[in-house]
Amino acid sequence: MSRPPVNPAEQPDPGQRDHAAHGPNDVSAHRPAGVYVISVVVGLQAVALAVLGVVATIGAFSQPSLSVAGTVFLIVLVFALAAALAAVAVNAFKGFRWTRSAAFVWQLLMVALAVPALLNGPAVTGLVMLLPALAVIFYLFTPKVVEFSLRPRGGQPVL
Repeated sequence: MSRPPVNPAEQPDPGQRDHAAHGPNDVSAHRPAGVYVISVVVGLQAVALAVLGVVATIGAFSQPSLSVAGTVFLIVLVFALAAALAAVAVNAFKGFRWTRSAAFVWQLLMVALAVPALLNGPAVTGLVMLLPALAVIFYLFTPKVVEFSLRPRGGQPVL
């Protein structure tokens, strides 16, 4: 005589068997082109921030600073943002759903920075910041990318 589980979470998920039976050739397991665009653009933005952090670090040692604490804070902030964007790029490629909101917020910030640069500064700088951000925003909301990020996965849940 079997005893029913005390915790409903102990019951097996019938949906996991269906997805586990599909092999790597399953159509739903393929990454849409938008996922590649999002991952590459956000990854390049992370690399650009890391380069900016290196330049700021070199500048901190070679030029006088009004506030050493402010300079160190900004350098740490730039490297932290670069690491966070790199994590977003990698996990967006894997299909985690939390990356869509993080990438969207960062792209909105890029648009907010690009518009004044486009209107008051060199147009090339504004376009380099604006066009990739708009491409990422577009692809974040395409049905295939949303479906890819919402697909069920087996294994341990991620917080």
